[in-house]
Amino acid sequence: MRLMEASCQCGRLQAQVADEARPFTILCHCTDCQRRTGSPFGVIGYFPSDAVTISGEAREFCRDTYAGNRLTNGFCPSCGSTIYVLLSKNSDMIGVPAGAFTTPHFSPPVISVWEQDRHDWVALPETVARHEKGTD
Repeated sequence: MRLMEASCQCGRLQAQVADEARPFTILCHCTDCQRRTGSPFGVIGYFPSDAVTISGEAREFCRDTYAGNRLTNGFCPSCGSTIYVLLSKNSDMIGVPAGAFTTPHFSPPVISVWEQDRHDWVALPETVARHEKGTD
């Protein structure tokens, strides 16, 4: 089985995903994702949990989302890069930020959430479903 590999900046925390697993890719414009990434939105691919293996030491930051769900960001304690995201309402899935993968051929987003916080200059393809808030 081939694997897609994601890594933090220093390489101490990794995620390996079964190559045949296709992510449900989300663009999130919430201000928490903006702060987490240092950019105008976060891009996270959600995979079935059994398709993802995390290795290395991680620290976790947990918070409640605007929609009232519990979100956990797993990040490298050395370089601070987020490598995985857990969301209480989707406990059978694990998210991996698209930018952590070494391939430029990541699946495109299918949904854009928290558009109320989207920067005006961010343009999206018409094929992306858009939600002013979350998707609940």
